[in-house]
Amino acid sequence: MRGILFTGLFVIFGASAAIAACSDGAVDLRGDWGRARFNIEVADDNEERARGLMHRSTMPQSAGMLFVYDSPRRLSFWMRNTLIPLDMIFIDAQGVVQNIHHRAIPLDETPIIGGENLLVALEINGGLAERLGITVGTEVRHPAFAEADAAWPCTE
Repeated sequence: MRGILFTGLFVIFGASAAIAACSDGAVDLRGDWGRARFNIEVADDNEERARGLMHRSTMPQSAGMLFVYDSPRRLSFWMRNTLIPLDMIFIDAQGVVQNIHHRAIPLDETPIIGGENLLVALEINGGLAERLGITVGTEVRHPAFAEADAAWPCTE
């Protein structure tokens, strides 16, 4: 019951927060399941992407890290030195979720393949994507996606 209440409150919070303007420090998600907003850190250079969420023992439920690349590519991650389970959400250049890896295992060095032709990956606490109902096809809004090509533009 507590998990259901938490999920309901998170989606309600996300629904009202998603109305707010796009910003570099937040990412909005929407789908048939509802809406959510995560406060994020952006990793957009090689050093930041290599460090990611390593060596952190906790992360707030409404937080995440957005890995942004200059152009679409094949994305692959691992959990080296990462202490918390994560959901990895892989997103194309239009801001549409193409793949989700649920509950990546802390410290596991097995490659996690996101897929081809991806521009962004969002890491959130493990299990949240499933609890919120985030699925392939979910639309993501953030300034990293070119306004002209975005499935959910910042101007909406």
